[in-house]
Amino acid sequence: MRGMSGFFAGTPLERPVSCHVCEKPLDQCTCPRSADGDVRLPKDQPVRIRREKRRKGKIVTVVDGLDPSASDLGAILRQLKSACAAGGTVTGGVLEIQGDHTKRVVAILEGLGYPAKRSGG
Repeated sequence: MRGMSGFFAGTPLERPVSCHVCEKPLDQCTCPRSADGDVRLPKDQPVRIRREKRRKGKIVTVVDGLDPSASDLGAILRQLKSACAAGGTVTGGVLEIQGDHTKRVVAILEGLGYPAKRSGG
């Protein structure tokens, strides 16, 4: 983004730099942003859900593709754990839910606006 130096800088016609999505001044903008400062809406984050088999045959549902700085991973994890009645954790920007809950997780993430798809077997 560019600074405030422009043709109207220092005049009454000068406008504060605003967000291109919500059109609010940047200090009032609440749009989710990536680490680079770019707006990353949920619809722009392709999410993949897969299941993995862990030690002793335990199944884990893995949610990958969420931007850790633009998404509140803790809040999403709490919502998924509550809906699935299972434990879970965030590991390296990836959500892990105990058990096979791929269909339920896809439905919840699509309801939140993320383009979620199952991947793998």
